[in-house]
Amino acid sequence: MTRAGLIERLADRQPGRRGFGGTADPLEAAAFRLVLRGDHDLNPGMTPPSTALRPAAVLVPLIDRPGGMTVLLTQRTAHLSAHAGQISCPGGRIEEDDPDAIAAALRETEEEIGLPRERVSIVGRLDNYVTGTGFEITPIVGIVEPGFELVIDPFEVAEAFEVPLAFVLERRNHQRIERESAGRARSFFVLPFEDRNIWGATAGILVNLAEVLAD
Repeated sequence: MTRAGLIERLADRQPGRRGFGGTADPLEAAAFRLVLRGDHDLNPGMTPPSTALRPAAVLVPLIDRPGGMTVLLTQRTAHLSAHAGQISCPGGRIEEDDPDAIAAALRETEEEIGLPRERVSIVGRLDNYVTGTGFEITPIVGIVEPGFELVIDPFEVAEAFEVPLAFVLERRNHQRIERESAGRARSFFVLPFEDRNIWGATAGILVNLAEVLAD
């Protein structure tokens, strides 16, 4: 996947609307369900959260390496109260003073790993992802030129690492597994990379990226 090809695929994207759960119109709510991605994609009996969702935004940073693009991911520290130790895209909640999801994703990325926002060229966004914990995540895709130096916040991030984009695009790496949670079986994607397992919302977002770039 070349830089030009990636930008072309994302340029005309019309991702899902943000805000499922905030409407009293059943037809509109049903439409939101269809266009929003989430944990319920692989679990037909699972209903997306019906309460007001908490907005969040993440950056999907694509590093334009000479040998091929990579995706920059983080591993959260083990002591955090939410999603401890999980592999994530840098990002977090959209705060009231954030102008939009892009600003929130860039701010959170700079706070977590020290990647300056001026190093990121925003090229598009993916489908919103609704989690079972009540977050609606807006994934923002940006291309980053090599030559940056990360400054990791040790409270939130244990480490940052890169995964080849070619690995993410390979459908054979999108493993679907089942696990029991809260007394019922749940299915979700896992992308096993080296000694790590990328799963949950991050895996769902990366699978969506692969779908978009494969169209």
